[in-house]
Amino acid sequence: MSTTSATEALPRPTRLSDVKGWFFPADQLLFDWFLDRQRGRDQRGDLLELGAYLGKSAIFMGSYLQGGETFTVCDLFDSPAPDDPNSKEMNRSYSTLTRRAFEANYRSFHDELPTILQAPSSVVADEVAPDSCRFAHIDASHLYEHVHGDILAARELLGPDGIVVLDDFRAEHCPGVAAATWGAVATTGLKPLCITATKFYGTWGAYEEVHGELREMLRGRDDLWHGVEEVAGYPLIRIDGKKAKAPTQPRSRYEGESPSTPAEPTRSGFARLTRTLRGRG
Repeated sequence: MSTTSATEALPRPTRLSDVKGWFFPADQLLFDWFLDRQRGRDQRGDLLELGAYLGKSAIFMGSYLQGGETFTVCDLFDSPAPDDPNSKEMNRSYSTLTRRAFEANYRSFHDELPTILQAPSSVVADEVAPDSCRFAHIDASHLYEHVHGDILAARELLGPDGIVVLDDFRAEHCPGVAAATWGAVATTGLKPLCITATKFYGTWGAYEEVHGELREMLRGRDDLWHGVEEVAGYPLIRIDGKKAKAPTQPRSRYEGESPSTPAEPTRSGFARLTRTLRGRG
């Protein structure tokens, strides 16, 4: 009998939508806009993602990596969580999540893997140089203490005009993420640029120019509704992306083939619908 069962077969996605995950068109559009804006302004710096699941957003981010830059992805994958609450979260929702599946998905779209830290996200501050990053996506633990630590780490690792994106800042099952996000706005100088149904976008750097350009872009689109509300003294943009049209997608090396889609990692109950994320990374 083969040592690799059908449920352990590695994925061969033919397009980004074949990769399991929760990375919706509105956020793809915003990732594209922020990362492309940085590229157009020759803003150099590394990319960082804390919490990768099966790689959907990482694959997208990897398309914007420029020569001489590093993309670091930190996730526990198969490793034990560092504390009991995280272990329960991991065991309940991500019991079959593997690094091999992430790597297979990523290699379907890119020749080289990012730098992978299979560890709690608390190690990132020791592995990534201060002020070296231009874009950080935080999508790891839902526990307040951990998200708070991830945000503080991102503040140290991002360059002067870097962008930070926080996932699940408003989901009802993630009050710790909400508390950490708005606490950072209140106490660390994090400036809120915009929000979607699932993600918060902000910066500790220059605000007015990027905010103005973002509003101008949104005015020119008929698939994104937006409004503005003052929050902590800043004109936060609220975006409704239900009708959003996805931007150009990364191309899979298996495009045109029949997709191979292994069984989704085992979940249960509410977690299956709402994504109770794994701990620290």
